[in-house]
Amino acid sequence: MAPVSAARSGVSRRAALVGLAGAAVPGLLPLYAVAAPAPAALSRPALMSPKALGAAMLAVTRAGGRLVAVGERGTVLLSDDHGQHWRQAAVPVQVTLTCVTFADERHGWTAGHLGTILHSDDGGQTWRKQLDGIAAAARMAEAARASGDAEALADAQALVNEGPDKPFFDLSFIDAQRGFAAGAYGLLFATADGGKTWQPLPARSANPQGLHLYGLRATAGQLVVAGEQGLLMRSVDGGASFEALPSPYKGSFLGLLQTPGGHLVVHGLRGSAYRAGPGASRWDRLESQTAATLGASAVLPNGGFVLVSQIGEVLIAPPDAATLRRLPVREAVPIAGAALAADGALVLASLRGMRRLASLPIE
Repeated sequence: MAPVSAARSGVSRRAALVGLAGAAVPGLLPLYAVAAPAPAALSRPALMSPKALGAAMLAVTRAGGRLVAVGERGTVLLSDDHGQHWRQAAVPVQVTLTCVTFADERHGWTAGHLGTILHSDDGGQTWRKQLDGIAAAARMAEAARASGDAEALADAQALVNEGPDKPFFDLSFIDAQRGFAAGAYGLLFATADGGKTWQPLPARSANPQGLHLYGLRATAGQLVVAGEQGLLMRSVDGGASFEALPSPYKGSFLGLLQTPGGHLVVHGLRGSAYRAGPGASRWDRLESQTAATLGASAVLPNGGFVLVSQIGEVLIAPPDAATLRRLPVREAVPIAGAALAADGALVLASLRGMRRLASLPIE
């Protein structure tokens, strides 16, 4: 096998890919525990079963008035009544899906393990595979050969040799054509044609260690990425180049959101949360009043936002507030994703299925 960089070795970093910040998620095995990935999961459709309603769900988003949630073994759930009832959608893979986003009410993408990216053009009813780890590694090798970068070529060849075992963790789309996907070991891809083609981005200068990328937000003016060990980086030319941003924290950031006013909020381990202006030049600490990992977030229409911890704490921040306020929750369960329904309810993707918090005070 070709040599790999120090950032791509070690059991501890591979174990971090299991769940969020090391949380044990049913159905996800440590990558070091298996000799090779199971490629059959890339070609077998997700099982349709009533048990899907209780599956471990990892992300949820809005597609117009509809809610779309994704989770273990290719489970995709849809709700047209603001999260009160759910039904399962047809999915062509049995790969655990970690993130989901929609550019409009019809065009959406979900991504996850084995380097998988799926696309829907009917509001999440049906899905088609656009990328997997095999194709992703091949495209990274092509880009490395074209660049003449020996180190990049060695890492790309290692990806090819290891097989499609690297997951994507987040997606962000500017519109139905332009979007980005970020994942483990510095995986960063872009599309300009709605996902018909995905190409790797040259982010090595800003992420030389190949740290995991957990969150990203794209606008017409910039792309901001957050990740492991406090990594923050930005591109202002559509991903053609990246610069590292000064980071206020050395622990891992697990999510990144952007408010309607353009402010950025990054959140992660040990209750860490920071906010910056649209230029992402200065990050101010937010007082979360929790030591739990903040792994999920949702934007509020008034410019505020909600952060949710992995132990089920729901924290709300009004616009411009520096302190987050904890909301009472009837049943605290491990939470991995959050979204605001069209009726104002907070809908949570949990490791025990979907949850709905109807009363959400918005100031």
